[in-house]
Amino acid sequence: MTRNILLALMPVLVVASCGTPQEQCISRNTREYRTVSKLLAGVEANLARGYAWEERTVMRTQWEDCRYVWVDKDGNRRLGYRPCLRDVADTERYRVPIDPAAETRKRDNLLARKQALMPAARAAVDACQAAYPEQGE
Repeated sequence: MTRNILLALMPVLVVASCGTPQEQCISRNTREYRTVSKLLAGVEANLARGYAWEERTVMRTQWEDCRYVWVDKDGNRRLGYRPCLRDVADTERYRVPIDPAAETRKRDNLLARKQALMPAARAAVDACQAAYPEQGE
């Protein structure tokens, strides 16, 4: 069974590791810039909403059909189903109040960091494009 799952996932893993050499180079060399940009977008969204979102895992109990094995009068093993309770983990999203002054400082610091990283990221993209020219450009 595990082998079948692995064989089914192999094409997904191969496609996930794909990308032209230029795309891989750009991705590798602009990781910090992209991370700062994502953090900045999150902080700006929090400021616009007035609150932040957080997640927590909550355990819930629900009814499911559980398998069980029983032996019939001839001694044959049979598979049956019966209702049973199972614990299921759910993820809940909830609002968290923010300190607008702290979020504004965080936004300003992230903007400054993004501006500082921009020239290096631009140079890395140019170098990757020069090192790995794309076909058809």
